[in-house]
Amino acid sequence: MAQQSVRTPNAPAPIGPYSQAVVVNGFVYVAGQGAVDPASGKLVEGGVAEQTRRVFENIKAILAAAGCTMDDVVSNTVYMVNLADFTAMNQVYAEYFPGTPPARTTVGVASLPGGTQVEITTIAALPKS
Repeated sequence: MAQQSVRTPNAPAPIGPYSQAVVVNGFVYVAGQGAVDPASGKLVEGGVAEQTRRVFENIKAILAAAGCTMDDVVSNTVYMVNLADFTAMNQVYAEYFPGTPPARTTVGVASLPGGTQVEITTIAALPKS
């Protein structure tokens, strides 16, 4: 069960001792992604909708580096500072999963690193070659 670390400059660099994602046993486990622009290293401006979009763009970049697309996602966990923003997050979420959506859990939390309002972890299945 060898693990392979995934790293791309097209998503924010980890702020601690962890990988952007790890590939093992045919799955890609993407670490929690916040709304940080990888080019500037800064939190994107705007509300939860803009932040959710940035989070998914970061996830897309990491999945691409691992050989996957959003169509390969099987599960997401969404962490939100304010569950009153659920509808705004959900509208953007639906844009990224127009077909059969993956399994999902949404959790309300007191705060998230870097001041982001939303953070998402993702699990994707590697495509069969």
